[in-house]
Amino acid sequence: MILTVTLNPALDRTMTVPNFQAGFRHRATETVILPGGKGINVARAVKALGRPVIATGFVGGRKGDQIVADLNGEGILCDFVRVAGESRISTAVVDPENGSITEINEQGPHIQPEELDFLSEKLDYLAKAVDVVVFAGSVPPGLGDDCYARLIQKVRGHGAKVFFYSYADPLRLGIKAKPDYVFPKLVEAEKVIGYEFASLDDRIQAAHRMREMGAGSVVITYRFGCVAELAYGATTKVFVGTMPKVDVVSPLGWGDALVGGYAVRLLEGDPPEECLRFGLGCAAANLVRYGAGVLLPADAERLARKVELEEVTAA
Repeated sequence: MILTVTLNPALDRTMTVPNFQAGFRHRATETVILPGGKGINVARAVKALGRPVIATGFVGGRKGDQIVADLNGEGILCDFVRVAGESRISTAVVDPENGSITEINEQGPHIQPEELDFLSEKLDYLAKAVDVVVFAGSVPPGLGDDCYARLIQKVRGHGAKVFFYSYADPLRLGIKAKPDYVFPKLVEAEKVIGYEFASLDDRIQAAHRMREMGAGSVVITYRFGCVAELAYGATTKVFVGTMPKVDVVSPLGWGDALVGGYAVRLLEGDPPEECLRFGLGCAAANLVRYGAGVLLPADAERLARKVELEEVTAA
């Protein structure tokens, strides 16, 4: 069983607008509305791959009601903490003519200390029944930068594998809580390390540095690929992964699909490099569908066989 924790869920609205320009009136040719937030997107990918999954986090107001109702409609089990504030809407405008994305994300509800305590208590019993816990996404107002670090420390005591990715200081502090797997985007890895990467070796060294900070394995994602330093017991191996070329329908959420695919194959006992290969296949399968975390298992299997995965060493 996999548990995903999304502190700041949203209703994700993705609109396709050809030749989008700011300041002009446009008509969307297609609109998709799904419950979102990175952890929820991971849960959707896991569900699509046939693995049992539970989604938790904070929801509030009418938008929170819709998030839960729509997840139930997808067959995803939910056990959220209800909060006094209103859950958010995230809007993405995709221009298929040039592949650009314009995103407008609301902040989300202000979380009270007692609401965080309720979630912490919920994780105490949920984590006892699962094999993997995925912490992912942004931090809503009211929570400190160390909130992920505190929650990671709590669930690690129950023996579940911890997957984690977030932003800025919550990411940096969360890594120090020693999650088993960390999946930062390239720009977030640069913020954690403190400088822009100019070469592949910079990315490899960054993954190694984050392992020294506390992470068990690190997968740094960037446009249609990744650098990964993966733990094999007491040793590690470094890989550069490249997704196969596909006709991209929407570039939103492929990193979440990668995490979901990796977690699924981990529970099936695959070695780390094959977990990564399948995760990249899931990411590519998500690119050809509308909706973050939306994929077909057959696409994921087919595209995983086309993933380029090369073991490398740092210069």
